[in-house]
Amino acid sequence: MSNSAQTSASSRIHMLLDENSFVEVGAYVTARSTDFNMTDKETPADGVVTGYGTIDGCLVYVYSQDASVMGGSMGEMHAKKISRIYAMAMKMGAPVVGLIDCAGLRLQEATDALHGFGELYYNQTMASGVIPQISAIFGTCGGGMAVSSALADFTFMEEKKGKLFVNSPNAIDNNYTGKCDTASAGYQSSMAGNVDFTGTEEEILGQIRTLVTILPANNEDDLSYDECGDDLNRVCEDLANCVEDTGIALSAISDGHFYMEVQKDYAPSMVTAFIRLNGTTVGCVANRCAVYGEDGEKTAEYAPVLNAKGCRKAARFIDFCDAFNIPLLTLVNVTGYKADKCNEKTMARSAARLTGAFANATVPKVTVIIGQALGTAYLTMGSKSIGADMVYAWPTASVGMMDAVPAVKIMYADEIRNSDNAAALINEKAAEYRELQSSAVAAAKRGYVDDIIEACDTRKRVIAAFEMLFTKREDRPSKKHGTV
Repeated sequence: MSNSAQTSASSRIHMLLDENSFVEVGAYVTARSTDFNMTDKETPADGVVTGYGTIDGCLVYVYSQDASVMGGSMGEMHAKKISRIYAMAMKMGAPVVGLIDCAGLRLQEATDALHGFGELYYNQTMASGVIPQISAIFGTCGGGMAVSSALADFTFMEEKKGKLFVNSPNAIDNNYTGKCDTASAGYQSSMAGNVDFTGTEEEILGQIRTLVTILPANNEDDLSYDECGDDLNRVCEDLANCVEDTGIALSAISDGHFYMEVQKDYAPSMVTAFIRLNGTTVGCVANRCAVYGEDGEKTAEYAPVLNAKGCRKAARFIDFCDAFNIPLLTLVNVTGYKADKCNEKTMARSAARLTGAFANATVPKVTVIIGQALGTAYLTMGSKSIGADMVYAWPTASVGMMDAVPAVKIMYADEIRNSDNAAALINEKAAEYRELQSSAVAAAKRGYVDDIIEACDTRKRVIAAFEMLFTKREDRPSKKHGTV
């Protein structure tokens, strides 16, 4: 039973956790500072409610900042309470959920508060890759607290009242809130990529509950398995029609059509999502060329190319899955890299980051080529060359250096130039090139594709592959860490 006042901070905790499961820790802690008339100020729980409880029976640790106490600002004891929760979570191997509504550093406590912030950063960094960390922004999350939210694995944000910023919109040169609200949920999710999920307060708390139930509790003990009530051999009719919108394809093959997309609004041509296969959580990375609404109408369209934002988004997601032993499924339909000035500045580094993430991951990795897989962009998308354990291709897939027609125009430039019927020659040679060099069969003959599967059989073939790979063990060179 909580000893703190029933503020929005404690109410959020009770809405998030299983009924009557919350146990508060540090309810009687208050600020120690007596400077600047602090002795006259009431600071119940020092502005943050901390404790533990369960979500669907799974142990979680939680802190919730109370904006009614000095704006939820972080002072010395406020920070120590959160750090203590992290210490307990690390010992028990359980996730930490932070419900943020913080005015920033408490100025009255100056260096004590600053040191507390630093200790929190350290604890979050040590916990990274050991236990899942989730932050949810319901009010202000500015300055140093913005860094804390970014240290978490997943960040949720209330779509109307939430504000996330290092520098407020009005403090940015040549900008103000009316011109571009850089602190808004819309900007932070679609433009900055700092927020994974947005919604109302109720929606966010529901999404956090769902996420916690599908994630491992820590990097060693996976309690996220569930009974599969779906047919493991279910045929996915019309899956071949989902080449463009891979979000629909992933939902179709998932147990009970469960699908949870991460960073949906950021770099939408790259899908990062969780699905369930045979009761196991699987992380998915996929190229997306279009988005279709529930009415079947196309609402957005993208070129089948890699862009810098999409590469960084996918690399971060892969790193998380690898840290927590979550298998990876990749759906490939890519022809190259986006060619514009903005992307060119960081494209090489971003593609290298994605390549390194795939190559470094030691979890089971299955790739399905559903469309085109051309050039080094394909290599970057989880190809066998960089460590995929199993690679499948649909019969209509293309695998090669480049599209057949431009390849023929380069190889037979002289013949085409001197031909009386250049179009016929191009078509003839392009068909020959496709058969010999850029078809799924040609790639399979060379061992770069393990099998050619019918699109409708994707679910059962991928499930069988992950079952086979369940006991996978893979050594890596002894080193501290990579530098890609």
